[in-house]
Parts: sequence; structure tokens; C-alpha cells
Amino acid sequence: MAWSTSVEGPSSQDKEDTSSLQTSADPESQCRDRVDKNVTDLVRIMILRYHLRKPITKAQMLQVVSKRGKRQFPVIFKKACKCLEVICGIDVKEVVPAPHSYVLVNSLDLTYDEMLGDHENMPKNGFLIIILGMIFLEGNCAQEEAIWEFLNMMGVYAGREHFIYGEPRKLLTRTWVQENYLEYQQVLHSDPPCYQFRWGPRAPAETSKLQVPEFLFKIKGIDHISFSCWYEEALRDEQERAQARIGPVGHAAAKFMAQPLLPQLKNEKKSSRCVRKGTHISK
Repeated sequence: MAWSTSVEGPSSQDKEDTSSLQTSADPESQCRDRVDKNVTDLVRIMILRYHLRKPITKAQMLQVVSKRGKRQFPVIFKKACKCLEVICGIDVKEVVPAPHSYVLVNSLDLTYDEMLGDHENMPKNGFLIIILGMIFLEGNCAQEEAIWEFLNMMGVYAGREHFIYGEPRKLLTRTWVQENYLEYQQVLHSDPPCYQFRWGPRAPAETSKLQVPEFLFKIKGIDHISFSCWYEEALRDEQERAQARIGPVGHAAAKFMAQPLLPQLKNEKKSSRCVRKGTHISK
């Protein structure tokens, strides 16, 4: 654009050029903006219904979508559902047999959203799982710099208000630390001081290293086999948790429990065939 340097302000030609530039803005970009605006409005009303523990109908959703957006409702609805799944940890499920009626359910075991109670608060369980997943994939200890580099790619910035997360730095370094979901510590002997995140004691009590990557792989559409090293660690952690729940057992009992189940099943099937065969002969 050519800007007028006259102290009297822009000329009439400059005004015409500016007007023509605005009217010739990229239609595709305008369409994306309209879709995003409709998605945001739809997510808000769906979250309200989630807080109220009430289903939502297609007719109710169409009321918050613009006239132009109604033609693109399937796209808007799909994006809104994905947003709820990824950001909030909420699944949208159609009610059967009621037509075009949906219930919203918490797909995660975290209890943080349930203790909020305020209908103005946006669910953040999905975001918390993403942070826990980042820490796990970074070797159970993630540098603060790496966390913010990842979040910036998501459009989340420290010190900048987010319409769902609020101020994310406060959420990560204060709220979730106070709720014992995260630990935020200075790296020893770091100068200038650097900080790192770890799982807090409440995180493994409500979720596991197996559930967290499964959620991440699900929202990214990735098979866990592609990340076998992390998945194997998660399975080991799950086995250790299961053994801890069982409690101390004797050596013989522990050895018995460690035996694979499949050979036992095979032996049981073989025995049952022999019994049936013997019964047939005796008859």
C-alpha cells in the first residue's frame, strides 16, 4: 500500500485504494474466519449444556450459528466436536433413538473440571492431559522452554488471555501446581535460572502413563506402534501400578500370578475336549 505523506491527510485516491483493498480481501480467508467464529460460539453453548448436564439438540445449535453458517453446519459441528475432545476432554455422543440430540460426557478420569462448579469456567481436562503427555514424552521431566515452544504452536502464549484456558502461565505454574497435578521446579545450578515441569502426585492418582499417550495418539490419529518406546514404558508403569494395588504377596503367589494366562486357557480348553470325548465314549 502507498501511504500518503501529506500533512493534510490521505487523498481521495488513497481512500479509494484502501476501500478497494478491503472489499477485495481474500474470500477464502473471510470464509475461514466465519467458520471459526461459528465454531467458537457453538463450543460455548455446548460447554454450557455440559455444565448443566443436559443434552443439546441440532435445533439449539443452529440457533447460535449465523445464517451463512447454517449451510456449513456439518463442518462447523465436526470442528466443534474435535475442539471439545482435544481441549476439554469431552465426547459428543448422539442420543439413540432421539433424532439429532446429543449428550456431552467427560472422556477422561481427571476430576479438575468437576470441582470448578462455576458455569462460566471452561473445562480444561483435555489441555491438562496434553501438558501431562508432553512431560511424559520428554522423559517424565519437561523444560519450561520446551513446553512453551509447543504451546506457541497451538496458539497459546504466556501472558496472553485465552478464551478457554484463561492466562495459561498462571494455569500451569500456579493453579495446577496448587492442585498437585504439576510440579514446577527450578533446575539445579541453572544460571540464569531455568524451570522444569514434572507430574504432581495427583496426576498418577487420576490417570496413568498408558491413558495419557493413548489420548494424544487418538486426537492425532496416530497408532501407538509408531511410538513403541513410550508405549512400552507406559505398559510397564501400568503393570507396576497393578502390582502395587494387589499389595505384598508371597513368593509362590507372585510366581503364579506372573505366569502367562494364555497357556492356562489352552490347557483348560484341552481338558474340556478330553472330558467331552470321554463322556461320548462312555455313552
